[in-house]
Amino acid sequence: MKTEFLGKTLSGPFTVPSGIVTCSANIIQRFFALIPEVGVLTTKSIGPETRLGYREPILTQYEPGYFANAVGLTNPGADQAAKLLSKVTIPEDRFLLISIFGGSVNEYVEVAKKLAPYGDGLELNLSCPHAKGLGMAMGQDPLLVKEIVSAVKAAVDIPVVPKLTPNVPNIDEIAKAASDGGADAICAINTMGPERHEAHGHPILSNKEGGISGKGILPTALRCVKEIRDAVDCPIIACGGISSADNVRKFQEAGASIIGIGSALIGMTTKDIAEYFTELSNDLKNITENSEALVHYNVDMNFKPVTLVENKKITDDICILTFDRKIDIQAGQFIFLWIPGLGEKPFSALVDDPFKLAVINLGYFTKELMRLAPGTEAYVRGPHGNAISPPVNSKIIAVAGGTGLAAVYQLARDFGNTEIFFGARSKDRLYFVEESKKVSNLHIATDDGSEGAQGVVTELLDKYLDEIPDSELSSLVFYNCGPAPMVQAAESIQRKYSAANRIYNAIDYLTKCGVGICGACDAPDGRRLCVDGPFLDAADTEPPP
Repeated sequence: MKTEFLGKTLSGPFTVPSGIVTCSANIIQRFFALIPEVGVLTTKSIGPETRLGYREPILTQYEPGYFANAVGLTNPGADQAAKLLSKVTIPEDRFLLISIFGGSVNEYVEVAKKLAPYGDGLELNLSCPHAKGLGMAMGQDPLLVKEIVSAVKAAVDIPVVPKLTPNVPNIDEIAKAASDGGADAICAINTMGPERHEAHGHPILSNKEGGISGKGILPTALRCVKEIRDAVDCPIIACGGISSADNVRKFQEAGASIIGIGSALIGMTTKDIAEYFTELSNDLKNITENSEALVHYNVDMNFKPVTLVENKKITDDICILTFDRKIDIQAGQFIFLWIPGLGEKPFSALVDDPFKLAVINLGYFTKELMRLAPGTEAYVRGPHGNAISPPVNSKIIAVAGGTGLAAVYQLARDFGNTEIFFGARSKDRLYFVEESKKVSNLHIATDDGSEGAQGVVTELLDKYLDEIPDSELSSLVFYNCGPAPMVQAAESIQRKYSAANRIYNAIDYLTKCGVGICGACDAPDGRRLCVDGPFLDAADTEPPP
């Protein structure tokens, strides 16, 4: 569906709004390669300096298709973002829209100058509803909107697209101010609110309040687009609760040139997203309504209460937490543990009945988990991710480090015929050894030789594989889980003995939302660990260096 937009002929009329899915250079490049219907790729909003944003939870679902988020404008800062975006290759029929923000006119100009060389246009985030002093606070003032747009236009030679907030009584006035400042197009709308959402008597978002998105804001978004169209004569990027072909038609009739689809992509793998946009395009061509059936309205983000019954200390920085109930989870999947007021983090379940977690102290949240007393009430959501399904009649070789043992233990327990290779610095850092021996052949390596073979676990793996007859190698399938250096070393060895499509890796990338929306857990090839994994097929990646 060829689409004209700001001087380029695009492969499709869709975009993914800023802050959703396409939040990294890796993901953007993957979308360019696989999803031509998305003609405009919008980055996450980038500011002058590195910003960590809010602690998790950052996203909550209050009804299927209805969400609240408070990410907090997490970004690497303009200088680092420029380095990352410089590696992106933009196809001739696509448009890279770089979203930026600042706390003043000068900051917008500063960021714009640094990033303009790497995109086709700049989106000005004048609408974030939950970052104090930024976004919406600036976008509600027509004079300031005009000043920011005018200043950025004077500083760069690519199109400028302000993104407007619906949280004003006069969005037509704001749009007119943006147009008077020289805006080449307008994006509308950002999330509404902020609002508060609670579970079990506790506010879910760490920021307590967040912007509202999804189906609930669609009527407001449609009204705003109509009012903007009546006020100004420039292209409009429309977003806000759009999920079906009928929604798209209504926004096009209202005057939108590009259609943004964000919340509807929740829980979708990259393959799912590609299929969805293909079907949506077919719906528009054929006047059908099939695409919305592909939206994952069944994604479960509800929290289930659990109570801690035992906190078993392994070492000063490793413990095993045991809770009072079973959690339904399959090998390869993961859950989020939420402690109100403390945060949430993803974990593989060491055992599902009763629910057990292996915890290594790696930061604020896990440090506090080390101190939890029996009787503490916590909450679990999930499972998330894709369950493992090894080929029939295969022999499983599983390599684990740190808390990676949790994922491979369940694999061995559920499928059998497994060799587990478990590495640690010393004997005192090993855990669940006897349990692992009951479900697998366990091979241990410690750096100091205090247990098992001395050296790194990948050396032990290489020796084992070298002794296997060539006739048996084709039956092997590999699962690696743990820190990136260990996983990459294991894969390099395994590629000497096996095809890459029989090697699966789960690396400890940062997973924040767990449902594919925030883009935090992007792998180097642009897959998102939480929905495309957590175990990723090595056949789709370049061999480790």
